[in-house]
Amino acid sequence: MSKSFLPVDLSGYRVVITAAGSGIGKVSAEGFLARGARVYVSDIQPEPLSATIAATDGLEGSIADVADEAAVDRMFADALAKLGGIDVLINNAGVPGPACGIEKVTPEDVEKTLAVNVKSQFHCSARAVKSMRESGGGSIINMSSVAGRLAFPNRTPYAAAKWGVIGFSKSLAMEVGRDNIRVNAILPGHVEGDRFRSVWARRAIEDGLEPETVIDEVLDRVALGRTVAVEDIVNMQLFLASPFGASVSGQALSVCGGVEMMR
Repeated sequence: MSKSFLPVDLSGYRVVITAAGSGIGKVSAEGFLARGARVYVSDIQPEPLSATIAATDGLEGSIADVADEAAVDRMFADALAKLGGIDVLINNAGVPGPACGIEKVTPEDVEKTLAVNVKSQFHCSARAVKSMRESGGGSIINMSSVAGRLAFPNRTPYAAAKWGVIGFSKSLAMEVGRDNIRVNAILPGHVEGDRFRSVWARRAIEDGLEPETVIDEVLDRVALGRTVAVEDIVNMQLFLASPFGASVSGQALSVCGGVEMMR
């Protein structure tokens, strides 16, 4: 089945997407390419990134650990050399962090979760803002989570990071708005796919329940009673990057079907 992407014209847009070897990032790259953009991707995992680039016409990219500032410098130098500028940055990189009570969370857990989920967005946005100022504006889209607006017990490092993304996004939007740079955060909910099902399967084992029982309980706390498709997330990105999103900045936009509680 072909993917259904928002019918906006992004011909000539220059887009950088982090963590795009698989998952949401990969579909984001496909969506922007389908709408005429030129796309540069990065990922920390060499094999998925190489496979994605090889399978996708017009896609360019490089391996990068975006929590490492030196690696970000190299990535942006390569992206700028290939694209000639940046109009859209999607800060997609993230890790789930530990799933346990706070007494079991290690300092290393906290550092890694914050480094990948928040610090990487600082590093990448700083480089993108410089290029966007030079070209007259742009759009930065930071991936947060509904865990950035709700309590998420036993996932405190992840929740803290995702709340941090929203504060960062709103503050940066005010900082660079007069340069015609828009900054927004997207808050996905339960996105359909193997990751969603594996997360709740692990929780089911911990609770001694059947996986489908746990998933049903999770979706009972969603207004629409279902997961969201990856394309739903990408279509919000396309909207925010396009002229239709020209007056949207400093916003935390949930694409979640109405999640009201995290388990």
